Amino acid sequence: MLNNIKKKIENIMTGKGGSNFSSVEFLLFIISLSYGGLVKLRSAAYQKGIIKSKKLPCKVISIGNITVGGTGKTPMTIYMAELVQRLGYDVVVISRGYKGELEKIGGIVSNGKKVLMGPEKAGDEPFMLAARLKNISVIVGKNRFEAGMQAVKKFNPDVIVLDDAFQHLKLKRDIDLVLLDSNSPFGNLNLLPRGILREPVSVLLRADALIMTRSGRASETEMKKSLTGLKEFTRSKPVFKTSHAPYAYIVKKGKHIPFESISTSSFLYDFNFLKDRRVFAFAGIARNDDFIHTVKSFKCDIADFLGFEDHHQYSKDDLEKILRLAEKENVEFLITTEKDYARIAHRVKWPVDLLVAGVEISFGNDDKVFNDFIKERLNMIMDKEAETL
Repeated sequence: MLNNIKKKIENIMTGKGGSNFSSVEFLLFIISLSYGGLVKLRSAAYQKGIIKSKKLPCKVISIGNITVGGTGKTPMTIYMAELVQRLGYDVVVISRGYKGELEKIGGIVSNGKKVLMGPEKAGDEPFMLAARLKNISVIVGKNRFEAGMQAVKKFNPDVIVLDDAFQHLKLKRDIDLVLLDSNSPFGNLNLLPRGILREPVSVLLRADALIMTRSGRASETEMKKSLTGLKEFTRSKPVFKTSHAPYAYIVKKGKHIPFESISTSSFLYDFNFLKDRRVFAFAGIARNDDFIHTVKSFKCDIADFLGFEDHHQYSKDDLEKILRLAEKENVEFLITTEKDYARIAHRVKWPVDLLVAGVEISFGNDDKVFNDFIKERLNMIMDKEAETL
């Protein structure tokens, strides 16, 4: 019963609920109007200086979006942190630590040399960031200013990259990057909970650049429609197209490999070996349908799929069910996402080979243009600051 209601609400939010305006839609619409009023009131309070934003003594780049659900913020944060590091700056990443034990009080997940805590304390996404980023510290904390000051005192970075912070107006930033899904950048154009928008589309005016994700999956017509819808808000802002490039690594049968010990040298980019192989897939991310699309692209035989909510905390029963179903289906591989593996790596020895799939952000032909954009913006900000000293 509850699952059916939840599914109906999700369909309404994403525009899949059909054309009939039901009583549930009406209720969600009324709530969204109230929510929208509060969002506009809060934004106006910051714009007029009634509520003050705080500034850190270093440069701040924010990665964010204006919708709920996955747009690729984590892989984009990895890409950005590594880019800033290549440009010669000392960088620290700050994430909220959603659903981690230290979300409210904050903490250092990684000092750049060693991962200091697991996903239960850090949250799954910050733990992933800490494991993937080398010589880049990762800090969590709901209060990004306090987390930023901790970063400054402990690591003295030139640049802080904020993961999922477009709505965090408490902290001033120097570069605001907003990610939009190329297939459906605004959903049904309604605010939560009637739609998927966290804020009105007009807030894109405060972004410095827009990044269209999953462009490889969007048709030419869909891309044209998305870009046309952005014209009013882009003005002279650059718009970059990106795609999600899959990679994977294999945890061998009977093995128990800590997530943080996985090396990028073990990443696979050719999936021909999976063609026609029987697999069982499971995932608990914001967009399970995207994961299934990726698995299908491997041209394997999907015996079954078990889906969970985003940030799902796997119980012993969940894991036993996955292994039981995989054994029943007599599969050659289990397949899950990197984000899911981060939560369960230390808990299971796999009865068959486990393929862990992740995605990297690819700018394709826009790669140099985007890199130059970030380089020039940082140089301009640094030069401007030097002139005032």
